[in-house]
Amino acid sequence: MAGDTQGATMDRILQEISAVSRKLEGMDSAMVALTMETRSMRLDIAAFQSQISGLDQRVVTVETQVASWTDKDQELLHLCSWLTDLEERSRRNNVRLLGFQEGVKGTDMFSYLRETLPKLTEITFDPPLEFRRAHRLGRKRQNGNGRPIIVCLLRHMQARQLPPVARIQGPFKSGTLEVRLSADFSKETAEQRKAFLSLRTRLRHLDVKFGLFEPARKWITKNGESWNFYHPEDLRVFLDRLHEQSPTM
Repeated sequence: MAGDTQGATMDRILQEISAVSRKLEGMDSAMVALTMETRSMRLDIAAFQSQISGLDQRVVTVETQVASWTDKDQELLHLCSWLTDLEERSRRNNVRLLGFQEGVKGTDMFSYLRETLPKLTEITFDPPLEFRRAHRLGRKRQNGNGRPIIVCLLRHMQARQLPPVARIQGPFKSGTLEVRLSADFSKETAEQRKAFLSLRTRLRHLDVKFGLFEPARKWITKNGESWNFYHPEDLRVFLDRLHEQSPTM
């Protein structure tokens, strides 16, 4: 009896050991699969890190290019500003005339303008007006209206005398003539001046004193403080801020 009981007990122990062994074998297989999966994940992570590193390098390259473009944009803006200033300097002795009929050319135009301009403007020029050159703009018009005349005066001070008088007294009339006279600005400067002039209503509304100086500089003063603006957009931003500070005005 005792031997049979011990044998049965031993069989159960062996069966349990066998079951545990099978479970351990299953766990070993699971561990192998987990190890392989972990290795695969490590490889994926390494590849992902490599891709991120490549993207970081591309981002650095793009940022460098953008910074380079920004520098080039600033250089281009500076160059455009320099060219505009150079063009304005080349035009500083120019005067634009509108209203003269066709028919006076070459040196005859010089003589005609030397005699006519003082009479129209009622300015006594001493010494008399002298010209470097004079020419009409564009093609001859079929309707008979005279093309604009660009006159380059020899003396800068005489060239600067004419536009202020024209703003106050013009247009000048003599017989059938109705002549308008102005400074000869570049296209860019003329657009800037036009944009500055469009802000006059806002300046008056804010009780700001202002003036527009050649070629395109806006001067304003308020409460004893003065500012100069060379770009209309800068003035718009300033007026927006001034309006926020004085909402009741």
